[in-house]
Amino acid sequence: MTAVRASGLVKRFETTCAVDGVDLVIDEGEVRGLLGPNGAGKTTLLRMLFGLVAPDSGTIELFGRAFDPADSKSLAGVAGFVEVPSFYPYLTGQANLELLAKLDDGDANSRIDAVLDRVGLAGRGGDRVSGYSTGMRQRLGIAAALLRAPQLLLLDEPTAGLDPAGLRETAALVRQLSAEGTAILLSSHQIGEVEGICDGFTFMRHGRVVWDGTAEQLRGQAPAGAYALSTSDDAHALALAAGHAGVSIIDGPDGRLTITALEGALDPYVVALGKEGVAVRRLELLVSPLEAMFFALTSDSADGTDETYALAGSTRAHT
Repeated sequence: MTAVRASGLVKRFETTCAVDGVDLVIDEGEVRGLLGPNGAGKTTLLRMLFGLVAPDSGTIELFGRAFDPADSKSLAGVAGFVEVPSFYPYLTGQANLELLAKLDDGDANSRIDAVLDRVGLAGRGGDRVSGYSTGMRQRLGIAAALLRAPQLLLLDEPTAGLDPAGLRETAALVRQLSAEGTAILLSSHQIGEVEGICDGFTFMRHGRVVWDGTAEQLRGQAPAGAYALSTSDDAHALALAAGHAGVSIIDGPDGRLTITALEGALDPYVVALGKEGVAVRRLELLVSPLEAMFFALTSDSADGTDETYALAGSTRAHT
């Protein structure tokens, strides 16, 4: 079953076209990443899917039903949050969920303990939300969404503020929900945080979809990744790179090398360094191929190369 089918969505705010002719399809059990830089139109698109703003044109179907924001039943089986999930800070996490459960019919209240446990807050439900970290509030937002036992989960930047352990736990939870048949849309501007979670991706830039497809298709089309390289003879390493197709190196201002290499091109180059007696002292991934694809698709330069190198330099400076 198709959980979401949006066609030709357009939304303008005065002179700004925030969403410009967007099509989006999410199938049952699919995890789709909605990616793009800040201002790409992702949040406006989510607001339209929630019925918080009306499109100027285009159509939305949820589970095969024409979406009518005026009909509360149109959002049956749908849950999630847009931007930062909000709660009463002077109440506990448990009390906030109890209030939300009262807004829904059925047995949402009986699921509170289970959803707190599922998002890793089983021992913190009795604490006031004012004492929660940003990551804990994100987890509570996901718990609130799960109270509805949703068939469609719409999450805006759900990994914001999470530490590495929280990222792994959230990824595992998303995959579990997907295996149970829940369709999930993850909006993010950090592909590195969601690339291992999603089955497919939709990239937006300036309100338009610039790429849409499966994770496998994305990996197949992704450009070279970027690596930090340090050797016993950097001058020789630079010279050797000229003879290896798919390998490009620049000598950074900090005296270290940044190398970009297409899939399958890096290993032969590293082997060649060893044969020439050049020791590889450091080879560290800075920008994955999917991150490079993100910048190629969403940057204002022709191919995103400048942004890829800029990100590589920024990442290297903080390692």
